[in-house]
Amino acid sequence: MKTKPGKNKINIITLGCSKNAYDSEVLMGQLKANNISFDIEAENGSSPIVVINTCGFIDRAKAESINTILQYAEMKKKGIVDKVYVTGCLSERYKKELEDEIPDIDEYFGTHDLVKLLRVLNADYKHDLLGDRVLTTPYHYAYFKISEGCDRPCSFCAIPLMRGKHESIPMESLIKQAKSLASNGTKELILIAQDLTYYGLDIDKKRNLSKLLKKLSDVEGIEWIRLHYAFPSGFPMEVLDVIRENDKVCKYLDIPLQHINDRILKSMLRGITKKKTNELIETIREKVPGIAIRTTLMTGYPGETMAEFNEIKEWVKESKFERLGVFTYSHEENTKAYGLIDDVPSEIKTERCDEIMQMQSKISLEFNQKLIGKIIKVIIDGTDGENVIGRTEFDSPEVDNQVIVDIKDNKVCIGEFVHVRIKKVSEYDLWGEVI
Repeated sequence: MKTKPGKNKINIITLGCSKNAYDSEVLMGQLKANNISFDIEAENGSSPIVVINTCGFIDRAKAESINTILQYAEMKKKGIVDKVYVTGCLSERYKKELEDEIPDIDEYFGTHDLVKLLRVLNADYKHDLLGDRVLTTPYHYAYFKISEGCDRPCSFCAIPLMRGKHESIPMESLIKQAKSLASNGTKELILIAQDLTYYGLDIDKKRNLSKLLKKLSDVEGIEWIRLHYAFPSGFPMEVLDVIRENDKVCKYLDIPLQHINDRILKSMLRGITKKKTNELIETIREKVPGIAIRTTLMTGYPGETMAEFNEIKEWVKESKFERLGVFTYSHEENTKAYGLIDDVPSEIKTERCDEIMQMQSKISLEFNQKLIGKIIKVIIDGTDGENVIGRTEFDSPEVDNQVIVDIKDNKVCIGEFVHVRIKKVSEYDLWGEVI
């Protein structure tokens, strides 16, 4: 998206997760309301002012953020850009170090400094725009943040250091946001938070995710609601009833489990055991037949032995998760696990990660092969040559399967729901035709 050029035009660069993307969208909504021109990740030098929204989660993300900051600091030295501002998780966590090491940046801002950032961009914070934003996703789906921060004590996680304590967004505000998005053509809300299951605890002293789901499903125009990032310990079981009974809530649940070995789970401070984890998975599948469970696992946590890794491998083989991702442990300063010895070599962490993903690719292929010949509902996300690309209710954008649709004589539009007969599959792709 490009707005009218001007000498004060701002280039917004976003790194990291969907929560960062949401924050950048809110920033751009504020700039738009102030009649300030902006670009989204434009070519180098096309905008004289640059805002970099950084990620500070794990080593790889931090390295990407630092390299991007250094790139634009060098461009400023060469006069290609005039001003460079850095915001987001990395500068929240390492502001002093960044100011010392990369002083050419004009100013660093944290995750809660939107008003201050707007001020240096000569913009006023518009309180009446709460939640309004400029989407960077296709218009028909939007990441929908329902809370900020996290109260969970996970030993490996630095997110509370960057995002602070859990804070739910009031329900009336979320409903207003949903109605605004729907009026502009959004059909799918992808609920995001550090932990969806904590929603409402700080406001109503009880978990209110199920109530929120029902309220959002009443918004005219919203057809799919997808749940990302639910914590397994203390999972509110009434949410499963809503998923099963409400057609607008996708039969999809992103619930990062991290590991299955009891010693490691205890060290991670996850508040759950192998037995309780397996009972939870069984309950989810019993209460919501056909649900797609997406989980995330970690390899190479301090002290992880080959026996403990083999335990997680066998568990993945037995559990057969519909969707699964793996990342390697990152030794993060000021986390509880930082006091442990990071004794699993990086190459071993990666080998273990790859080994699990190879197993998962076979599991995913088995699931997909069962869909051949079946007719499924698909939302169209984009085009690919003569074909269009879509997703089922069991798939989230960018991280899950995609459906490649041969439209032949049928004309379909981006954002449209169509019914597709699946003709062939691979590990992570399905091919079909509109019927």
